[in-house]
Amino acid sequence: MTASLTVHRGTQAIGGSCIEISAPNGERLILDAGRPLDAPHDAAGLLPATLDLSHPATVLFSHAHMDHWGLIDELPADWSIWAGEKTAELMRLTAELFGGGLTRTIETWHSRSAPFGIGSFVVTPYLTDHSAPDAYMLLIEGHGQRILYTGDFRTHGRKGRLVEETIASPPPEVDVLVMEGTNLGSDKPCISEADLEEEFVALAHQTARHVFVYWSAQNIDRTVTLFRAARRTGRKLVVDLYGADVLRRIADGTRLPVPGPDFPELKVLITPGGKGLYNRQGRSAFVTEMARSSFGTSRRRVVSRRVV
Repeated sequence: MTASLTVHRGTQAIGGSCIEISAPNGERLILDAGRPLDAPHDAAGLLPATLDLSHPATVLFSHAHMDHWGLIDELPADWSIWAGEKTAELMRLTAELFGGGLTRTIETWHSRSAPFGIGSFVVTPYLTDHSAPDAYMLLIEGHGQRILYTGDFRTHGRKGRLVEETIASPPPEVDVLVMEGTNLGSDKPCISEADLEEEFVALAHQTARHVFVYWSAQNIDRTVTLFRAARRTGRKLVVDLYGADVLRRIADGTRLPVPGPDFPELKVLITPGGKGLYNRQGRSAFVTEMARSSFGTSRRRVVSRRVV
């Protein structure tokens, strides 16, 4: 007998993904348990009604967007949780920002992990290109089936070649492809991060003073794009406390710019709102560290300087 596949949610809406792979011996893998994008912030009981919570399962989260992991607190306490190591760190950081935290133990893999076993299944993570860093495609093997789950992916980011290489040379003998399809059939315009960097460089040259950019601090590709544009045009990139926190939490083992002496073009803005947010989390030491450092700055000091 072969493994069976059930898509509990994700075929009729964007976000809220939840997919189950069941073995004949009763073992189960759940790929993502996402919060629907249209769910109210305080809504509960959002796991798909078709997902059986009475029997053990192992959950693998593909990346750190909440429409793929946001229902972690609704999962039974005895279910095992897995994610990429930097994905897990971003999940913890996001939970802290909402005034709580993750108490669940999260087992992790990393971008160079070899295939690993979970019960009678073998899981192979493939680092992919997405606006969330540390995003993965997952190859699940077992019970006569090879299932490739793409998670969310794109080809216009700074790791687009990973997707192109997977398309050119996919894992062999895949029986089932479960693919994210947000933009299938869409002809909306798309710009690469490399081209966007050039546009920011041109904008910086054309603009006498400040350039203000609104982006998700967890979109590390965009942060790198802006940092590179700032460095190339003799400007400073100023991020808030949260942006600095994201970079520091996931920078180990990478070449990411982080606030510190090695990246003088990167500054951290200390605002009353950001300071209050981190103080309420019990992280006043982090605020103090940033404020007393050579790379910490204030609104008053930013007003008088040219920054990206």
